[in-house]
Amino acid sequence: MSKEYYRKRIIDLRANIAKEKEAKKRDNSYYADRVKSASGASNKAYYRRCKIDHAAAHDRRIEQWKREIESAKSSLKRCK
Repeated sequence: MSKEYYRKRIIDLRANIAKEKEAKKRDNSYYADRVKSASGASNKAYYRRCKIDHAAAHDRRIEQWKREIESAKSSLKRCK
């Protein structure tokens, strides 16, 4: 692969991370609103669990993309 491919890949991955962080914020605010408006204790507990699960999924995706950035950086160094 060429140097330009890896440079573009790094830029794209950074953009994905930014989008994922925004999605995490949206999900967190959505579930926070659901917890506030839930009528019963079991519903509140359910939405809290969902909020935690979705935040963890976003964090995993962000970490995956960070690892891919590091991999692309090392591949870029090998191309030089």
